Amino acid sequence: MTNKIVFGVLIFSVFANTLFAQSNKSSEIYRTILAKDSLLFEVGFNQCDIGQFENLLSENLKFFHDKDGISNKEKFITDLKKGICNNVENRKVKRILIKDKTEIFPLYRNGLLYGAVQNGEHTFSEVRENQGGIAKFSNVWQLENEQWKLTESFSFDHQPLSNQQKNTSILANDSVIQSWLSENNIKTLGLGIIENGKLNQIKVFGEISKGNPAPYNTIFNVASLTKPITAMVTLKLISLGKWNLDEPLYKYYIDPDLANDSRNKLLTTRHILSHQTGFANWRSDNENKKLHFISEPGTKYGYSGEGFEYLRKALEKKFKKPFDKIAEELIFKPLKMKDTDFVWSGITDESRFAIGYNEIGEPYKTIKNTKANAADDLHTTIEDYGNFLVDILDGGNLSEKIYQEMLKKQSKIKENQYFGLGWVLYDLGNSEFAISHSGADNGTQCLVVLLPNTKQGVIIFTNSDNGNKIYEKILTNYLGDYGRKIIKIENK
Repeated sequence: MTNKIVFGVLIFSVFANTLFAQSNKSSEIYRTILAKDSLLFEVGFNQCDIGQFENLLSENLKFFHDKDGISNKEKFITDLKKGICNNVENRKVKRILIKDKTEIFPLYRNGLLYGAVQNGEHTFSEVRENQGGIAKFSNVWQLENEQWKLTESFSFDHQPLSNQQKNTSILANDSVIQSWLSENNIKTLGLGIIENGKLNQIKVFGEISKGNPAPYNTIFNVASLTKPITAMVTLKLISLGKWNLDEPLYKYYIDPDLANDSRNKLLTTRHILSHQTGFANWRSDNENKKLHFISEPGTKYGYSGEGFEYLRKALEKKFKKPFDKIAEELIFKPLKMKDTDFVWSGITDESRFAIGYNEIGEPYKTIKNTKANAADDLHTTIEDYGNFLVDILDGGNLSEKIYQEMLKKQSKIKENQYFGLGWVLYDLGNSEFAISHSGADNGTQCLVVLLPNTKQGVIIFTNSDNGNKIYEKILTNYLGDYGRKIIKIENK
């Protein structure tokens, strides 16, 4: 046993001091191990889902704890069942990974990946007593029959949680957030926190169905949060020199309803992404249900999903492929957004989909799109969309000129609120600003906010018509004064 401990300490020491071997946080191995960590602790430990431990722990597990000694798999699971998971309703301990302290080191044999070492720190909050602790850990993951299994784990240096550390564990107080959901009859909440330009924390609250806790990778319909994806697809094409921001779209597409209106020759991509098309939100809003110009393109702000659909059709004509395939090539695949799509397909995991509910908790019928809508109905997860937002903060792989155009005040909504290209801009004063977008539809209320200067962000997904009722609490709790300024601008 002593030799095992020494071996484990050596692993930790070697890898902690060999930074050139550390995996990049955007690498597949880093994302894979973090996903396994989330299943093991976010779902297994925090929700007492013992099945996650049974699936992810190797039969040969050795667990070393500096307070409780050594355990094998059987003892580890037995101790969980008899201890903190004995009474799930009254359990107090929640484990929160400190992601910016996490390091992943791949292990190779003859050039083939066979395992990984995960070093890091995690906090343990004890909600009822408002106490908690912090500890270091080192995990050894190995591929067993092509499945990742935890084979050795070392948990050490357990210390009381300082006040400063408590403040960084911003998702620790689950009971408060659960009370917000209960008060507002919200079934499911997905919450993501971006700190220092990294997706630092993911939490999903509530149930995916009666009696079944929502998994960390719950799939949400995010309504108009589709539009920033469409905007970024287009801006990437512009950066690549394959599309032109100010080229009239009639060269590629003219809607039949506008065929006899010469103003169709004025409409550009810039007008669409900044909501200056002159269209209603949807043609169905018009009395005759046909598309027409309410104002000349480029003359005034007017939010329009119809404009984004117009852009989609123009892009499809130009590139001769469905828009969802273009998005997959430019965004979804590069960012490994494996649970994100415009359409329902055979690979969509419906068991993880958060069906929508009205204000009194009645379910809506799920609409399963088979054709992409560039303005609405994207389905995705907190992790996938969070990675997309992190990419935005990192420049989105756009040219500097196009990135600055995206952040430029293109059209004014009201005082201190503007539209850039695909994003709402909030002027927070003193050169500070936020970019944001919301999504609202039957059974979904979603919001994302980014602070490019401080590299912070908040992601809020709900499956309820009441979801917007908790926006203010979340923004003010997690963004402080910046959150309060955004709320103030919204309420003017």
